[in-house]
Amino acid sequence: MSANVLYTDLSGYYDLMCVDIDYQTQSNCVRRLHQIFGNEGKTHLDLGCGTGPHVRHFIDYGYQSNGLDLNRPMLDIAQLRCPEAKFSLQNMSNFEVSEPLDLITCFLYSIHYNDGIDKLKECIASVHRALKQGGIFCFNVVDKEKINNDLFVRHTTNQEQDNFTFRSGWYYSGESDKQALKLTIEKTTAGRTQVWNDEHPMVAFSFKHLIEILEPYFDVHIFEHDYDKLLPWDNISGNALITCVKA
Repeated sequence: MSANVLYTDLSGYYDLMCVDIDYQTQSNCVRRLHQIFGNEGKTHLDLGCGTGPHVRHFIDYGYQSNGLDLNRPMLDIAQLRCPEAKFSLQNMSNFEVSEPLDLITCFLYSIHYNDGIDKLKECIASVHRALKQGGIFCFNVVDKEKINNDLFVRHTTNQEQDNFTFRSGWYYSGESDKQALKLTIEKTTAGRTQVWNDEHPMVAFSFKHLIEILEPYFDVHIFEHDYDKLLPWDNISGNALITCVKA
């Protein structure tokens, strides 16, 4: 299947695929980071918003929250979930906003969907332009040098008469700026199983390289990938939560 077919054809199953994600804890953690580092404003944009669960929580926290994504079926679901929000079909590599924002987020490693290092740099520049002074950009990342190709996350769930098994994991060849998110979905109905395999191309980078890209634009703070506790990054782990402040 092509890179975007699975997300387009199975967008109705996306929330099932992400059923184990604690969107509220993730959103609350970033809200705390915004309270600590931000400018006390309440305008928010979620890049790669998918079906809008993070946007929903930020609206409930009192933000004027909106989202953008490349996938129209997911944005249609997001609009139903968050009728108060505006959702735009845009590429995060080169997006525009009508007025500067206080907070921009990019959850679930979605910043890696930028198509190569040059597009990642364009995304960072777009975020910088879109933020007010004192605004912040929060996102999570994986270091290409720490990826273990043998590690996968797997979970199962049910929807009416269907049983689903979802499996996902990173793959990095060991060179270049390309990595992949490998996905498998198994759907079993009345003993008959259908299987979808997909591989999403993503940009690969080391934390050192990422910081070099960010520092001309932002004051950069790096935390452990733990949404329950705000802990400084230990300089060892391969996952991190990045908070960037526009000075």
